[in-house]
Amino acid sequence: MADSTPTRRNATRPLIVTLIVIVVIAALGFAYASPYMALNNLKRAADARDAQTVNEYVDFPALRESLKQQVTGLLTRRLDAHGNGNPFAAIGAMIGVALIGPLVDAYATPDGVAALLNGMPPRGNPGERPPVPGSAENPPAAAAPAPQPPVAGNTNNGAANNGNDATPPQTPQTPQPPQPPQTTAGYRGLNEFVVTYQHGAGDARYSAILQREGLFTWKLAAVNLNE
Repeated sequence: MADSTPTRRNATRPLIVTLIVIVVIAALGFAYASPYMALNNLKRAADARDAQTVNEYVDFPALRESLKQQVTGLLTRRLDAHGNGNPFAAIGAMIGVALIGPLVDAYATPDGVAALLNGMPPRGNPGERPPVPGSAENPPAAAAPAPQPPVAGNTNNGAANNGNDATPPQTPQTPQPPQPPQTTAGYRGLNEFVVTYQHGAGDARYSAILQREGLFTWKLAAVNLNE
């Protein structure tokens, strides 16, 4: 009687190879999508002020150092551009340089991360803090004013004239909410993922930079402020 063991091995080998290929493809697909998923999880946690989850997706020491360098460069460029022609702007820029530490401390927080991921980077203004929901920089929609009763026109035999003399009611103007920034995201290297924000064609852009830690883990580690 012939031994069927080699036949069984030959039959199962293609199945094993197929399973290995499927696992490898799935792992590569997950690895490619991992920064997009990390960014989505981070933004949700930052908007909810979930500090514990934010800490999992942010390298705060690296982000703090990056913010310090970027804000210092921003203020230096501003001082070079306006120092000779506008002494008050130069004084303001120098005051801003002295307040870099508090600004960095304010933005290296869940509130600051939420601002960065919602198109509101630091501008280098003295005393600047990241806006929070409901603040003047992110106001809620204003309530529509109550409609006013129509003004009666000339009367005829003691009755109000409902003709053309009545003033038409005013249509309340609803304020337009701020538009979200235009966002592009993609790899800038095997271990770096960049999200770029821009509010309009003429506005300055800035980027939030996620860096890989391990195979599937990504953390917000830097920003790039452009004026």
